Amino acid sequence: MILLSFDIEEFDVPLEHGIDLPFEQQMAVSIEGTRKILACLQKYQVHATFFCTANFAAHAPEVIKSIRRNGHEIASHGYYHSSFEIADLKSSREFLEQQTGQPVEGFRMARMMPVDEKEIKNAGYTYNSSLNPTCIPGRYNHLDKPRTWFYKEGVLQLPASVTPVFRFPLFWLAYHNLPAGIYRWMLNRTLKHDGYVVTYFHPWEFTNLKAHKKEWKLPFIMTNHSGEGMIKRLDDLIAFLKKKHCTFATYTEFKHCIEAQKQKKE
Repeated sequence: MILLSFDIEEFDVPLEHGIDLPFEQQMAVSIEGTRKILACLQKYQVHATFFCTANFAAHAPEVIKSIRRNGHEIASHGYYHSSFEIADLKSSREFLEQQTGQPVEGFRMARMMPVDEKEIKNAGYTYNSSLNPTCIPGRYNHLDKPRTWFYKEGVLQLPASVTPVFRFPLFWLAYHNLPAGIYRWMLNRTLKHDGYVVTYFHPWEFTNLKAHKKEWKLPFIMTNHSGEGMIKRLDDLIAFLKKKHCTFATYTEFKHCIEAQKQKKE
């Protein structure tokens, strides 16, 4: 089972490099990328989960409508992408539910930072996908954490997929910079081993970041294959998995599968 996801947020990456990018431009970049993602998913008739900040949703209601209209799931990515407080857990979920008219089951913390599972549960979420169980120098080290799904504080944890044994991450940055064939080979091996794969991308990856590389002080590992290159890579990845007759599911659909398996065992 393939669990595709996209973190749709205001494009604040330049802020990390000391560049004050106007909010309108942050939104324009992410909206453009999200529309390209939706077109690719529509082409193959596959569903995904969109982890969305309430701030993005408030300023892009038509994009949110398109996501829902095409059968995708919307989960919370917090209220803002550049700041966080505990109250944001509940307020972002409530805002997204009000805007979509659908329950919001899941949460993913911005930049995969740690978050208290008790607070996740108290805010009304049933699953959390804020863990990348590998080591990213300068960001986090989670080599001691479970590699596949588990429960904590009554909340289903859905870590981003990493390869067995060596825990090589299969998230967005890997697909940007590895030869596409090697990435797909590792993903396929992980799929066979675990029975499912969790991976995630961002809408701004699907825009031409190279045109602003110097202006926004973006590193090569982010701009590499951005824009048309990543559109093609996403298309090729879905086509590759379709040929293997893989099933695509939203995170909530996968959660229901796990719950059904638990009930059978009981």
